[in-house]
Formats: sequence, C-alpha cells, structure tokens
Amino acid sequence: MSLSTNNAITKHSVNGNYLLPSTLPEPTDEEDSSKPPRRMSILQSDKALRDHDSKLIYTQRVEAISHCYEEILNSLGEDIHRQGLLKTPKRAAEAILFFTKGYEQAVSDVVSDAVFDEECDNMVVIKDIDIFSLCEHHLVPFFGKVSVGYLPNKKVIGLSKVARIVEVFSRRLQVQERLTREIAEAIKEAINPHGVGVIVECVHMCMVMRGAQKVNSRTITSAMIGVFQEDVKTREEFVSLTRSK
Repeated sequence: MSLSTNNAITKHSVNGNYLLPSTLPEPTDEEDSSKPPRRMSILQSDKALRDHDSKLIYTQRVEAISHCYEEILNSLGEDIHRQGLLKTPKRAAEAILFFTKGYEQAVSDVVSDAVFDEECDNMVVIKDIDIFSLCEHHLVPFFGKVSVGYLPNKKVIGLSKVARIVEVFSRRLQVQERLTREIAEAIKEAINPHGVGVIVECVHMCMVMRGAQKVNSRTITSAMIGVFQEDVKTREEFVSLTRSK
C-alpha cells in the first residue's frame, strides 16, 4: 500500500502503527450558520448576570477610588497629568482592592466541601505560610509567616484550605493581634478540633519606614484554643514543631 500524503492513512510517529483519521467531517461554515444559536440554561444565564453585575460594581469601585487617589496626589503637590502619573490613580485603586480582597470572601466559601471524616489523633501543623497584609493604622504593609496547628476531633481539613483561610483574613485592613485570633477561631469553627494553635511572625513597615524605624524588629503573636491552651505539653509540642527546620 502506498503511503503518500494524499491517502487517508497516516503513520503514527511513536509505534509505527497505521491509523485511520477520524471519519467525522469537519462542519462547514454553511452548516454552522444553519444551526440554531445555542441557548444558555437558566443557571448559565444567572451566572452570566452575576458576573456582569460583579464586573460593573468592580469598575465603579475602581473609578471612585481612582478619584480619591487623584486628590491625594494633588494634595502632595504632584501633577497628575505628567506622564509617570497618568495611570497611577487607577493602578493604585486596583492594587488596594486586591490587597483587601478578603472582604469579598467568606471562610465557608473557601473551605467548601474540603472537610473530611478521619480518625486521626496526631497533631497537624502547617507552618511558614506567607502572609501580606495592611496595617489599619497607617495603611502600610506588614508581612511574614503564619504557622497553624490543630488536634483533630474526627475531622480534618484540606491542607490548602488552611492557607486560604489565612489569606481571607490577611487580605483585609488588620492588626496582627486580631489576625492571629481570627485565623484560630476560623479553624475551630470549620472542624471543631480538640484544640488550635496559631503563631504569626511579621515585619511591620510602620515600624521600619516611620516612627521607631527599627529595621530588624519582628512582632510575634499567638492564639491558643482548647487543649493548646489548657495542656502545657500539647502547646510545647506545637511551638517546638513550628521552630524546627
């Protein structure tokens, strides 16, 4: 049999077998145009409407915040019409909305169905989760690491969901003390463990760039719930695991 390029048989490049191409013809433009337009289901239509509304609201928020940044730049004595600042108000508005996107998220939506029945008696620790947040006192960043531990009570939570819970609360205007407590309480509410421990260590730019200007300072906060608070050995085990490399 001849295997010219005009034949309907082609040679597979891996194992040398001869394969017939698909017998289904490609639809022509004429055939496509004769088909009735595909209609959205009710659910698809509802989702499209929600997405449209969400985008519209986002656009309106960006526009409103952009005007505020224009006023700030003007108050600083800057010329908002010079080349370097032409798009700065919009960029800054989009950035601040991203930095505070945690206001648009709920822990229940983040956790979803990632809670599993499991007979586990051992401590679970997720350490060195990166966080970036904004100090609510000066609107400047603080950033660092979070370590979360819990003692399961017949339920465990997906590991990535712990990091997402941290993200929900860190992407808001915060103080580190409240952030630490909120993470612990969210884990407790999600799976009702025997205990929860959270340790947060951050650098605060409000201390580094202004005020005290102590470049090497770190702030450490902790929240202990249940056996992590009541039992010294459990608490010490958690602290030891978060420090180990």
